[in-house]
Amino acid sequence: MKDFAFLFPGQGSQTVGMGKDLFEKSDFGKKTFKMTDEILGYSLSKICFTGPEEELRLTGNVQPALLTVSYILYHLLGKEPLIAAGHSLGEYSALVGAGSIKYEDAVLLVHKRGKYMQEAVPVGRGAMAAVMGADFEQIKDVVSGIEGVDIANRNGSTQVVISGEKNAVEEAVEKITAKKTKFLPVSAPFHSQLMKQAKEKLSHDLDNTEFKDLNYPVVNNIAAVEMRKGADAREALKKQVTGTVLWHDTMIKFLQEKEILKFAEIGPGKVLSGLARRTGRELGFEPEITTMQNLDDLEGFLKG
Repeated sequence: MKDFAFLFPGQGSQTVGMGKDLFEKSDFGKKTFKMTDEILGYSLSKICFTGPEEELRLTGNVQPALLTVSYILYHLLGKEPLIAAGHSLGEYSALVGAGSIKYEDAVLLVHKRGKYMQEAVPVGRGAMAAVMGADFEQIKDVVSGIEGVDIANRNGSTQVVISGEKNAVEEAVEKITAKKTKFLPVSAPFHSQLMKQAKEKLSHDLDNTEFKDLNYPVVNNIAAVEMRKGADAREALKKQVTGTVLWHDTMIKFLQEKEILKFAEIGPGKVLSGLARRTGRELGFEPEITTMQNLDDLEGFLKG
């Protein structure tokens, strides 16, 4: 699959029941879920398979859950891409796939990452809002003039997420001229300066984790540049905690600069597939997109 870019989803793509077929029908899937439960010290598999949704959505649970499902699907696919990227948490999945981090280390890292993020800000103090159909330069101008709010994600040319202090986010939403705004049901203001405490704690853990050079390049979130060195991957994951996820820039890099027209989203959901398709059409491309959410998707692709 040397003409493919692999995309790994982040938080928000989870659904109760994800990974159950991998556990029941794949020896590797069963082995990986059991190993993960042992590493974390609780039954993440049960939370994935039966919920409740409120428990799966907890940041400390959903991050290792998404990594686990993506990792199993990637392993069972058994093919390497030309290049890869992951959205926020998904960058860990991409780096595991590229051989930079051992899965056993990564799943513990993202569990801690989720806990640190949740602990960094008291519930109710922060907020995140999606802003759609607004001029990006106007969003930057508004955000730069309000203390306590940052651009968390640039997901598309007209889809941006802002994050920070609740009152600051609300003020920014009022000032931005947009077709639609939506406050997100999240437990913390991710990718904002309020995550500094989480960044400090996670940086210590990352420094004590082995990172190898990558088997193929991964485009990072923080600068939308290709990484090949393990040391660069480690530093990118540190900066990512408080930095902006430049997903739109990543899609432009793949489509225009690399001329990649084949994408496979490996893991739950179709969010990244939708963003790739939308960006492609804006640039005059019709990318070929495959989603691999479960064993049936995987087997269908391999047979086809």
